[in-house]
Amino acid sequence: MRELYLSGFADEAAYDLEGQINAIKALGWKYLEARKINGRNIHDLNEPAFDKLCAVFEETGIKISCFCSNICNWGTPVDSDLEATMTVVKRAIKRMQRLKVPLISIMSYAVIYDEKRRPKPDQKEAKRFEHLRKICDAFLEAGLTPVQDGYFSYGGLSWEHTLKLLDNVPGLKLVFDTSEPNLSLDYNKTFPYPSQNYMEIWNNLKEHVVHIRIKDCSRDPITGRETCFYPGEGDHKLKAILTDALSIGYSGFFAIEPHMVDDDTAKNNPGFRNKNFFEYGKLTEDLFRNISCDVKDGTIYPKENSGLKASKSGFRIFRRN
Repeated sequence: MRELYLSGFADEAAYDLEGQINAIKALGWKYLEARKINGRNIHDLNEPAFDKLCAVFEETGIKISCFCSNICNWGTPVDSDLEATMTVVKRAIKRMQRLKVPLISIMSYAVIYDEKRRPKPDQKEAKRFEHLRKICDAFLEAGLTPVQDGYFSYGGLSWEHTLKLLDNVPGLKLVFDTSEPNLSLDYNKTFPYPSQNYMEIWNNLKEHVVHIRIKDCSRDPITGRETCFYPGEGDHKLKAILTDALSIGYSGFFAIEPHMVDDDTAKNNPGFRNKNFFEYGKLTEDLFRNISCDVKDGTIYPKENSGLKASKSGFRIFRRN
């Protein structure tokens, strides 16, 4: 039987590594989406802290599905020091190789806005693409796959911007967040910019997607207020996206990112965070069961004759030829 794997942003369950590992183990899952440990990104931990982290992962048998980096994020200007960024890239590569992590998510630098908070026509694309090619080439040459993340950086201005980015940065693939388009404005349209359409984004980009993050949020077009829900309870068709992904043979991870602990009270309540993460994980399992899959110990098994496809390998790694 073919199989795929569930993972999760365990820093939404706990601040420290022990709590994050315990949250994944409580769900019975095998993979963790690595982002922050004790408030620092995994590629920015000092060496003793990283050595300890490696020992914990080896001892527990939990594996990492993807490094969620802050490389070229929405707060990083395209004119920032490339050599400083490459230092982080080289450190991330060594750590991914040590932990046998196949994917790393990066962004595509900050959007350049005018005084009215509208994207300027000149986004310094030549420099932006040149820097991203150097960054991605380093990962690809190491046998690792960089995936574009972050709908609030250049690549998320619209699906047309995303495709232009992919055309100019060979080897870069996509992570698809099931709610980020719903939270973003479509800057390829005219002002006042409408919200992006998640199904339009999915249908135009899905052939480039190698990693999916599960989130179910909506944005009020008048106030801009974001509201996040348990999976399947929001106002957009999360189930439809997951069903279509499986029907076309998607073979990557599905990583939950509840995004439901953004207020200070929740952040300061470890019990709430842990409980929310566990419930979100269990409801995600149920979501897959409702689309003709069996789920056991964080592994998804599309049922025979269901019309759903999955790779025998569980996930596909893209490398430069």
